[in-house]
Formats: sequence, structure tokens, C-alpha cells
Amino acid sequence: MTIPSAEGFLETASCLPCTAEEERDLVAALTREAEENVKDGDLRYLVSHSWWVNWQRYVGLISPGENDVDMFPQAQNRPGEIDNSKLVLEESSSADEEPELQRTLREGEDYTLVPQDVWRKLHEWYKGGPEISRKVICDSLTSKSYIVDVYPLCLKLFDERDSSERILRISRKATVHELYNLVCSLMSVEQSKIHIWDYYQKVKSKKLTNLNETVEEAQLMMDQEIILEVKADDTWCSDLGARSTNNELALIPVEPSVSSFSIAGGPMLSNGFSPGFGSSFSRDNSFSPSLRDTEDGYSSFSNGKQDVIHGLCGLHNLGNTCFMSSAIQSLVHTPPLVEYFLKDYSQEINTENPLGLQGELAIAFGELLRKLWSSGQTSVAPRLFKTKLSRFAPQFSGYNQHDSQELLAFLLDGLHEDLNRVKKKPYIEAKDADDRPDEELAEECWNYHKARNDSIIVDKFQGQYKSTLVCPDCKKISVTFDPFMYLSLPLPSTVTRMMNVTVFSGTGDILPMPYTVKVQKNGVCGDLVKSLSVTCCLRSNEMLLLAEVYDHQIYRYWNLADPLIHIKDEDKLVAYKLPVGSENLLRVEIMHRTVDRYISESMFNITRKLIGSPLVTCIPNDSTRKSDIYAAVSAVLAPFVRAKVHSPDETAAKVNSSGPSLDGIVLTDNGTTGEKDVSTSNVDEAAADDEVLPFQLWLTDEKANKRDPIDVDSNCASRSIMRLLMDWSDREHEVYDIKYMDELSVVFKPGFMSKKNRQEAVNLFSCMDTFLKDEPLGPDDMWYCPRCKEHKQASKKLDLWRLPEILVVHLKRFSYSRYMKNKLDTFVNFPIHDLDMSRYSNHSARSDQPPIYELYAVINHYGGMGGGHYSAYAKLVEENSWYHFDDSHVSSVGEEEIRTPSAYVLFYQRVGSNSCRVSKVITVDTDMVDSHP
Repeated sequence: MTIPSAEGFLETASCLPCTAEEERDLVAALTREAEENVKDGDLRYLVSHSWWVNWQRYVGLISPGENDVDMFPQAQNRPGEIDNSKLVLEESSSADEEPELQRTLREGEDYTLVPQDVWRKLHEWYKGGPEISRKVICDSLTSKSYIVDVYPLCLKLFDERDSSERILRISRKATVHELYNLVCSLMSVEQSKIHIWDYYQKVKSKKLTNLNETVEEAQLMMDQEIILEVKADDTWCSDLGARSTNNELALIPVEPSVSSFSIAGGPMLSNGFSPGFGSSFSRDNSFSPSLRDTEDGYSSFSNGKQDVIHGLCGLHNLGNTCFMSSAIQSLVHTPPLVEYFLKDYSQEINTENPLGLQGELAIAFGELLRKLWSSGQTSVAPRLFKTKLSRFAPQFSGYNQHDSQELLAFLLDGLHEDLNRVKKKPYIEAKDADDRPDEELAEECWNYHKARNDSIIVDKFQGQYKSTLVCPDCKKISVTFDPFMYLSLPLPSTVTRMMNVTVFSGTGDILPMPYTVKVQKNGVCGDLVKSLSVTCCLRSNEMLLLAEVYDHQIYRYWNLADPLIHIKDEDKLVAYKLPVGSENLLRVEIMHRTVDRYISESMFNITRKLIGSPLVTCIPNDSTRKSDIYAAVSAVLAPFVRAKVHSPDETAAKVNSSGPSLDGIVLTDNGTTGEKDVSTSNVDEAAADDEVLPFQLWLTDEKANKRDPIDVDSNCASRSIMRLLMDWSDREHEVYDIKYMDELSVVFKPGFMSKKNRQEAVNLFSCMDTFLKDEPLGPDDMWYCPRCKEHKQASKKLDLWRLPEILVVHLKRFSYSRYMKNKLDTFVNFPIHDLDMSRYSNHSARSDQPPIYELYAVINHYGGMGGGHYSAYAKLVEENSWYHFDDSHVSSVGEEEIRTPSAYVLFYQRVGSNSCRVSKVITVDTDMVDSHP
């Protein structure tokens, strides 16, 4: 593809800047060219996302009013220099080294990636920096998919010769051969004279000899240590790494394998993949009671004694991997999975399933579980498992924090497909319900599901729910029965939201007053205004103008249709009481600044400091004389007058009583204004003199960056808003009490009403009721009614029909939008013992025993979004004791400490169930089945 050169938009020798349209067209062309011809090794540059959004607004790619970008300031003018300083660590910002990125950055929130030619143009136009480039790498040769290696591996290289240390950065897709070349170049040594070792935890665990494998396949992780061994005089240095890695550890005795191949090593599996685990089956295909681990590098000891308690092994944090560790610890303490993976499961590995991972995920998980349940170690570094996870689930690659529940869902689904006993899935055409009994239809749907999906995960984790849809017009009822792996329960308190708003009078009636109202969380600003109108006793001839105040200025006005989710808890909301129909008047915004009133104009911007909250009033469009403006401002300031100055301040009273009052404004049907008994002829024109005016006002802009004098006769505003700047010297502070303008509360303060929330703790059953209640589908999730022959916003009702042995409950604490993330720290009171689900399974075909569940694991999330931390509580069922698994640290914990506001995912096991029952063969109606992979 040929694109216009830069000269087509701007001559190289020209010093004239491009127009916004020229910048937009050139960047679009360069981006299109780069994306259509992307190849391995191309460069992409990081640009501050906030700056990028402002630039898009400037060139017209984003409209200022679009809801999805309302969280950013509106860029009316050309943006300033590119500022990437918040993307890098301060200590790495020196000019002689490559900047190091902050570890918690997210694309689309903190940074945007642009092609190299685009960066060059942006930097030519705007300057700034620092420059941050990253390579494009091929993530999959088969699908030819490319990703940007934003976080290349950071490795610590030790030199055995002098014990020196230096930092290397290399792509995780680079080969070991490229790593050797990089080390040779930096250390000025010949490749034939060096060896590079995996030096995890200061232990030589593995020599890197396979030059063709990637550093990721070699299980090198972020911030890992490697050591350089240099040959000198035909001998190899061995001062460092003297600790042996050959410590043996005793695995739990397990049943011998009857497999024709080894689970943990031996013959290669599909695609020529060899797990290469350190521990393995013996050559006679039976488990060895004494296994060695040199690949996953964990702390170990061997004192000739076997631990009494197994399963108390932690997981090293490999770099923001606490989300992974918490999910793994919960699964490896699930009794049916422990029993299953400690036996020989090799015959159930499905390497042919196109939906699976060729059995590699199941093998990696099983091997990790065996290590965690081995005796003689304190913690395991799950490097191999992390490598497999990144390979099959790129969304979890890198070293950012992720959602533990999302990883859990991927693991359960991936393990199921890798262990699916159905090698060739039949094609099954679903039958219509045809008003058949629910029991018959549910059993048929479950049998069809099991005909295609049959694994330990289905046996233990999957249940079935009934979904009922009702057409709002023809009342057509559609019933389906679908499987589920876990329940995602909304918290009832997320339905509503408490919001604080400070109400100001635009007519000078009363002082500002804060109000707290409860609104629907998914509502719009109109709902907030409606609730606030009732709370503040709004009169029939008044209306509320909702706005957000930031940095003592009106940041934006909220439209009634704007979603409430765009308002953050830390925002400051105000509402101005104005007369009905005030949108047809001239709106007057009054900002305040503290400054010496006699300061020179040249010192204005230096000493300017905005204070207080803006005030808003309105005046007729034809009443913009200086006396009219001062009278309107005096009126709205009246409630702030200190009591002791009411009598002596005759000038203020005079101006206030003489100017146009909003109470005298009458709006006619056609929107024009009329006045009754309003006259300004008796205004003392001497009040126009600065010496007798009660305060000093200036005309200004929306940012209060300028001040212009107010004309005596006319100040016609070309826009619908007149912005004023009021000077506050000692005299104004003596007359008016500004503290009432300063005390703005945020929308919601964490901990606000916390005592009440503790008293009204949410119950797990109320979460279940919210999940199962009848509710209409959303506008984006319409249902096609077969009777009406069109999409309808049907009502939907869920019912639990078949309950699984392992019940996983996900508490939906997080809510997401494009530029906004929230977490709810509501305390959920969940039972640890005797969770009785009978009330929710009245329709299920079940045994004589009621569905009673016992809690055995909890995933916790602490802190806020992005920078939070995960840990897990897990119960050793045989010991009847609870433990806290916090990465590599494991500690005992009392049962009474399990319930916390941090509980995120709950794991229950049904009482009286068999721990590892083999599913029976399902008979399928062959008339409805065709051979289909």
C-alpha cells in the first residue's frame, strides 16, 4: 500500500504547523500502513493515554460529549508536550539508560501503543517524552498473530568471576541462542567459553543448553537470576552456586501406574512437546517414592523424617502472580481433585480434543499438585505452570495483576477439555420442549451434555439450572436447561448507591446544604435529580442544575440522561437551585480567587489562587449592564454575609435591593422573559466606581486564566454562559463567610456509614435470591420470540435444578466500564458449616440426602482495583484445620477468622458425597445423533 508522504501534508522545510485535520489524516494513514504490513521486530511506542485522548479530541476523532470519554478533561486547544513521565519509574528516567516501565500499567487506561512512524510525527509536532519503544513479536506462527512485548523479561546476570551483577532485558520469545549472544556482547566473552545457568534462588538448577528454545520455554521468569560460568584454563569456575540441587524429597506413596506412558515425563506428547519435569515416573511406569525436582526450584529439606501433615506448601510469587496462587491453592485443596491427580490419570488425558490444550495443562496442573502435596518442602515456584498458562492463555501472560476468578474459570474449563473422556463428540440436535414435563426435559438436556462432556470436572463441579424466558407481549414461555460450573452472585447492595450532593441556591435564598440520597446504581443522572428534588424539598417553580466541581471550577454539567456509573465516588457534586425555565436565561458562573485587589496585571497569573466553590445564578439576556451583574452577584452572595456586617454594609444592601431580582422574572410560553416591578433606573450609578462597589468582579474564561473589566453599559455575551471572577481580599473575607463554599463532600467516602453496613451485613442467601429473581433482559440482550417473529425484551428467571458436588460461588465485587473500575467491600455473611441449599433445588432429581454443603476454601481479595492482593484460606479436611496461603507463606488460622469483607470466591463440598465417583455411561438417542468431531 502506498500512502501519502509527510510532504503531502507539510513540506519538510516548512515551519508552519499542521492543522488538526492534517495531523488526523496523516496519523490515520501511517497507522493503517503499519497495521497492514506488521511483521516480527517492528517497533511500537507507548504514549500516555490521557494525552492521546486529548489529541484525539483536538483532531476531531472524539467528540467532547461522548459518554465513554467523559472521564477526561475536554481538550479545546492543541495539547501540550507528550508527557510519559507517569509511565516510567523515576529512578530509571536518566538519559543514558532505557526507561523502566511501572509494573501495573494497562493498555487503554494508562498507555496507548502507536507505530514507529506515528510516534516520530507526534514527537516532531509536540516534542516531550520520554521515548518508550517496544518490539512486535509473533505470538503464534500458525495463526500469524502478533503482540507487543510491552514487558520484556528483566533478568539479573551474575558473573562468577567477580560476583558482579547487571540487568538484562530480553523478549520472552527470544531464543536461548539470542540470550547467549546478548551476554557475550555485554561481557566481551566468547560463546564457546561460557555456560549460562538458571540461578533461581541462588541455586544452579539448570544449564541452558537448548539454544533453539525460547527463554519463556526455558522457564525464565521476570526478575529471575541467571549466572555466567566462564571457562578458564580448561576448568570451569564453580565458586557460586555451590549449593546442591539434588536434595531428594519424598512424595506421598501412591498407587502404581498402569499407563502405557508417563504422565510426568518420558515419551513426547502431541506436537513434539515434552514436559521435561524434574520428577517423573520410573521406567517401569510406576511412581517413584523418591523424586527429584530441579526444574521448579523450591526450597526443600531432607532430615530423614516424613512430615505428618501434607498440603501445607506455598507458591512463590513470580511477579504479580498472587491471583494465580490463590486459585491454584483452592483447587489443589479440593478433595476430589487431590484424590484424582494423586492417582494415575494418564488414561483420561485427551490429546485429540480440538477445544483442549493437548493434555498439557492437565499434566502441568497434576504435576504441580503432586509437588504441593509432597513432604519436605516449604514452597514451590510454579514457573513451568506459569509458562504453560501464558502459552495457552495469552491474556494471563506478562506480569500484570489479573482477576483470580477469571483464571479459575479458565483452569476449570481447560482441565475439563484436557480430561474429557469423550474422544469424538457426537452432533446432537436440540429438541423443543413441546410442553413436556420439566423433569423429562432436564434429564434429556443433561444426558446430551454428558454425551459430549464427560470428565472429573463435569462429575464434581458442574450443575444445571433452568432458564425461563417470557415474552412481554404474547406471553410465549421458553424453557431451557443449561450446565453451570460456578455461580456468579451479585451483591444486593450493588443495586443501589448512596450519593452525596451539595445544593446551592441560585437565587440567594439559603446557605449551601449537603444531602445524601439513595439511587439505582445503573440509573441516570435524572434519577439522582429526582431523588434530590424530593430530599431538598424543591418547589414547583424551581429546578436543579447538576454539576461537578473540580479544582474550584465547574468541571462539567451533567445531563439528565448521563449514566450514574460515570460519576466516581471521589467526585464532588453540586446542584444549583434555579427558576424553572432558566435555560432560556443567561447563566452566570462566579469563581473566586484570593489575591491582593491592587496587584498589577503582570502579577495576576503568578498570584492567582482559586478558592471556594463556584456559584451559579442567571439573569435576563438583555440585563447585562454592570449594575445588573453586580446586583445579581450580590443577591446570590447574600446568605454568606456575616451577621455583624449586615447593618454597616449599606452599600451591599443598596446594590442588592436595587438590581434585578430573579423572583421578578416571569417566563412566558414562548420562552421570552418579562419583568414585573423590576427597574434599575434608581440604581446609584456611583456604585459603578470601584471605590464604593462591595467587591471586585472581572469577566473571565472557563479556566479563570484571564480577567477583563466589566463595561458599565453593556456586556453582551456571545455564549449562553457569562463567567465572572471575584476578588477576595481581607475586606471580602470580613463581609462574607467563605467556609460554606469550601465544605464540599465527595460523592461517597469509603467507610461512610460503615457501622450501619456492619449491622446490615449482606447474607449469602440474599445474594442467591438476587441472582435467581425474575428480571427483564437488557436492551443489548434481546430475545427472539418465535411466536412474535421479532426480538423482545423478555423477562428472565433462573432456577437451580441440579446441584454439583463442589459448589463454587463467585461474589461479584467488581464492576467495570471503559474508564472506570469499582470494588465493593461489603461484608457477606456466608455459612461455614451446613449450607442448606434445599430451598433452591426443589425441582432437582436427587438422593435421599438433602443438599448440605461445607466450606473448604476461600479466595480473598484485599485493597482496590489494580493494586490489590489475593490470598486463599483452605481447610485440610482430614485434619479439620484451616490455613492461610499467602503466596509462599502458609500459616494456621482460626475458623472464626475466615469470614471477612475480602471474601471473593467460596468453595463448598456437599456432605456425604463420594470423593471421586466415576460417572456412568450415558445412553443417547441415536436417532438424533450424527457422527461429528
